[in-house]
Amino acid sequence: MNKTPEFVGKYKIIREIGRGATATVYLAENPHYPEPVAVKLIRFDDKAKDEAKWNRRLLKLLRAEMDVSKRLDHPNIIKIFDTAIEKEYAYIVMEYFPGSTLEQYCSFQKLLPLHRTIGIIFKCAMALDYAYRQGIVHRDIKPANILVDEKDNVKITDFGLALNISKKSDADSTFIMGVGSPAYMSPEQIKGYPLNQKTDLFSLGVVLFHMLTGRLPFRAKNPAQLIYKIINAEPPSVSQINAEVPEQLDAIIRKAREKDLYSRYKNGADFAKDLSAVRYKIVDDKSVPMDTTRFSVLRKMSFFTEFEDVEIWEILRISRWRRVDSNTLLLREGDSDQRFGLIVDGKVELSVDGHRVSELMAGEVFGELAYLDLLDRKHPHTAVSVSTMTYIELNPAALSLATDECQEAFRSRLVTMVAQRLGAAYRELSKYGPPAERITASGFGMELQLVDN
Repeated sequence: MNKTPEFVGKYKIIREIGRGATATVYLAENPHYPEPVAVKLIRFDDKAKDEAKWNRRLLKLLRAEMDVSKRLDHPNIIKIFDTAIEKEYAYIVMEYFPGSTLEQYCSFQKLLPLHRTIGIIFKCAMALDYAYRQGIVHRDIKPANILVDEKDNVKITDFGLALNISKKSDADSTFIMGVGSPAYMSPEQIKGYPLNQKTDLFSLGVVLFHMLTGRLPFRAKNPAQLIYKIINAEPPSVSQINAEVPEQLDAIIRKAREKDLYSRYKNGADFAKDLSAVRYKIVDDKSVPMDTTRFSVLRKMSFFTEFEDVEIWEILRISRWRRVDSNTLLLREGDSDQRFGLIVDGKVELSVDGHRVSELMAGEVFGELAYLDLLDRKHPHTAVSVSTMTYIELNPAALSLATDECQEAFRSRLVTMVAQRLGAAYRELSKYGPPAERITASGFGMELQLVDN
């Protein structure tokens, strides 16, 4: 780990404020400027052959950022004051902005109020529109490259991957295949097609989706699957995940993320204009902190061990939280009502034909068989509360509105639970059955032999 330098060029270092894979950012004093600045220091290492290749790429990106900085002067884009390239290191002196990245506002429990989110993305759209009019495409728009402070002042940073579309020769351009962050990349960027402002607007649409839902439009187990989905699949609507999002905002995000370039917003100004229209209709700007108590309860339950946080938030949104007294009829045997419940606390007695079958505890599900049965769709048992209890009630119609990932996780967990119960029922029934006739005293009479063809 490199020691913090006392000076970088003529700039006196105060302290480290950030560190990445290729650079360290310091807060520094400028001898000719009253306000502090941020110095991004990149050290080169020529010891290894692959390092030298990487250094050449860094130099290319650095020169691109230097070139871009001369052309961009916008209140929502980080200003570049100075740059230098030495033999063993290079540095960029930037405007110091005491904010944090949008990453912290991309989890469901920390989502910003609608009016603030729209205001932030509005400023980004206008900044990207300005950059494109100067001939610059950012190419790596993501929450980590957008800074915001407590007053929602916004700064887009890291134009090192920017494409200077005014250059006539591809050999002179800063284009490097694969730049950008895959989850936020547009279909044309993944395919390596020529880029314009619309690729940044697509990425900004993904950022808006993330900030409104706490999840990305597409999730995948590997990069290949993610790329396939970005190019071919349609994501869930935002209001499907967050019921507070108005339909008009749904339409704006769909337009920003159109796979067809001709259907996508043609410029950032149009994107911003539509956002402004929605923002104008939001009357209540008061932020009500989200109650995370129920989320915390479900997060600790073994039933939800394999669920992502955002999927638990989805379940809370589409379910009903119920509290009932003891001896309350919850489900009746033979009814075709497919609602089912997950016990939060208390106990439930299951019975068939008036005979007790089992008693369920917190973390267990009742009534799920009617939901899983795609033919009869009737409850095979009666469920009655044994004590005062709390449970979440799920309606199949509401569950069908959840994302595919949430439905898949829920059905998978239910099937596993039913299989385990069936296995336990077999073991219990075996206690009352006669001895098996096909097993000898020494074991099985004959074992199945597998023969290769």
